[in-house]
Amino acid sequence: MSKVSEVATALRERVPPLTSIPLPRAVDRRLLGQRWPTRELATPPAGSGLKAIPGDDGAPLIGHSLDFMRFGVEWALRRYELYGPVSWMGAFGRRIVSLSGPDATQLALVNKDKAFSQQGWEFFIERFFQRGLMLLDFGEHHAHRRIMQSAFTRDRLAGYVAQMGPALREGIGAWAPDSRPRLYWSLKRLTLDVASRVFMDMPSGDDSARLNRAFVDSVRAGTAIVRYPVPGGRWAAGLNGRKVLERYFRENLPAKRRDDGADLFSALCHATTEDGERFSDADVVNHMIFLMMAAHDTTTITSTAAVYYLAKHPEWQERVREESLRLGDDPPDVTALGELSTLELVIKEALRLVAPVPSLARKTLHDTEVLGFHLPADTLVGVSPTINHFDPACWTDPLRFDPERFSEARREDRNHRYAWMPFGGGAHKCIGLHFGMYEVKALLHEMLRRFRWSVPANYEARWDYVSLPVPADGLPVLLTRR
Repeated sequence: MSKVSEVATALRERVPPLTSIPLPRAVDRRLLGQRWPTRELATPPAGSGLKAIPGDDGAPLIGHSLDFMRFGVEWALRRYELYGPVSWMGAFGRRIVSLSGPDATQLALVNKDKAFSQQGWEFFIERFFQRGLMLLDFGEHHAHRRIMQSAFTRDRLAGYVAQMGPALREGIGAWAPDSRPRLYWSLKRLTLDVASRVFMDMPSGDDSARLNRAFVDSVRAGTAIVRYPVPGGRWAAGLNGRKVLERYFRENLPAKRRDDGADLFSALCHATTEDGERFSDADVVNHMIFLMMAAHDTTTITSTAAVYYLAKHPEWQERVREESLRLGDDPPDVTALGELSTLELVIKEALRLVAPVPSLARKTLHDTEVLGFHLPADTLVGVSPTINHFDPACWTDPLRFDPERFSEARREDRNHRYAWMPFGGGAHKCIGLHFGMYEVKALLHEMLRRFRWSVPANYEARWDYVSLPVPADGLPVLLTRR
């Protein structure tokens, strides 16, 4: 048995697959082990010396669309073991090439020959997050990123942190002690409230709840099996969510243009490069919709994962709590948050075990080569950190929660440049990664000061990968006031 297979088997024994219909283990094993006829994606050019990409269509009509949603990381590891780092599969009515493992993902994300375009996202989310920064390519992406960078300077980040501190303290302070909330939903409401205040200078209330629903509908629509606006379907809900978001930002944009406030919406309205380049009104609306989604969804997932692992490992919870208590009672600024080095180890390990964005979409603009395989033009590609984060060649005992692997004495993330890539990589590496780390630190810091939390010893979270990974049961925890 290979090392990858050992990791996949251990994972299956630890966590049952996610499904709304419980199935016996024997049935699950049969589904996971189902072998479909292997076919070649395309014949390589004569004399190229390249190999054809292997793969299979999966089940009729739906392909493998549901497999990752059901089996998650285990399915990805089994697929990697079966076909290696370059393969294709049928899913969502398309043939999608999967690039897995550090070497293959590095080739796609560094993208030296400019073969990989962000147009891959168009298939999944373009209708809902059109022309967000992540969907732009090459020169246009570089130009927009240069303008946006002025909204993420250290001074701007310090201002955002100053705003989020009181909002986090107020929100967490309202949680009932000695209760068993489904914490994912509590954190989602909290991070949206913070995003509303920091990004839009909007207090929580009916508008905030309405926008939250619109964001949720827009995100989930991207992986809809039925990709038509059928009434009551996820695709239709996503299109309606996009309309709600556009209307809100367009109505509020003129006021933001007039007044240069401390919120991100104002920052984007006034962002200017040294050459005087600025965003159009349409640019600001598109970027705000995308950034709101990216910021509050990924922060919620990361915070939830960190809370879960701190509940499973109370010795680490006490260790990071002691660190937080040493900061005193004032809401921490960026300098104080930077001192929470042990908490940062925990957050990095949570990001490794539960990558908030489990797949990065690309599309090939021209024929290219990946690790000796012929990858044709106009091919939809999925680049996934899932395998990288569990690769036994990079990580010691990869299923174990072990924050010390990121300590300076070990730095297992340096075993390969793309061993750890929760923020993506290359030119499209997340522009808000420092903001995200500050927010997760500030949130956990407030929780640690006020509460202890726990889960039953035999509890194992199951992650729903229908869109972005969320705990299927909402993560019920016992909150106890310190």
